[in-house]
Amino acid sequence: MVHLYPTMKLTLQTDYALRALIYLGARTERLCSIREIAMAYGISEAHMVKVVHKLGQGGFAETLRGRNGGLRFGRPAKDIMIGDVVCYFEENMALLGCLEKSAETTLCKLMPACRLRSGLNQATQAMMAVLNDCTLADVITPFEIAQLTKRETS
Repeated sequence: MVHLYPTMKLTLQTDYALRALIYLGARTERLCSIREIAMAYGISEAHMVKVVHKLGQGGFAETLRGRNGGLRFGRPAKDIMIGDVVCYFEENMALLGCLEKSAETTLCKLMPACRLRSGLNQATQAMMAVLNDCTLADVITPFEIAQLTKRETS
């Protein structure tokens, strides 16, 4: 029996970053514009500008300014780990305040021997291990390419 558990929720910025990268993966033959990515997903162009800027800063995308500008992968999709993108965009992956890097050991009376803290830390590490085992190339399938290029062919 498969258990469907509630999932951890990533920020919209991380969601948009992953979507933008998938879009770039479906359009490797040319430069893409922020406007077309935003329109493809029904996302605010203003939000996408911020995401693309950060993707460029992180080396995930290469941005070219000017009239013939646009963006493309900063490195091959097979070299972009989903976990790296998530870690770059998420400010805090801690499930509890006591798991934050800045947390003092006196935050809770149960520290430092709290077993809940240890279990939640292991869960976060397990999730990141899965994400770090998955590349952008792994999630860009013919389905994604077909869906994201549908407008041009119809």
